[in-house]
Amino acid sequence: MRDGVMRALAGGVAVLGASGLLAGCGAVSAGPDEVCTETREAFRQYVARIRSVPAAEPARWRQETEKLAGRLDELADEAADDDVRKALEGEADRLRGAAAAVGGGDVAQLDTVMAEAPAKIGDVCD
Repeated sequence: MRDGVMRALAGGVAVLGASGLLAGCGAVSAGPDEVCTETREAFRQYVARIRSVPAAEPARWRQETEKLAGRLDELADEAADDDVRKALEGEADRLRGAAAAVGGGDVAQLDTVMAEAPAKIGDVCD
């Protein structure tokens, strides 16, 4: 039963990532800073990698999510704009929290983070 639930939720994350996040990140590329463009690419790469991870391997989901959080931290360090930096740091923190839950097989928090990230980052990159 748990594997079936995990698989269904995993599919939901992949769909959210592909549709909601990447569509919303279109606004990110409009930002004046190269960091915004690189942020969009980091999310695209994450979605591509996460799609290849089997739902029955939550440890790998956690690892990929932590990688994205680390990349957002790197981009925050490069950001010239304080609002962009703060938004990226905030999303990195939220992803780390979601990664811990994903490692235990719960993707609800990750679904929320991925659904809200486009607006949070897009607002500061416009």
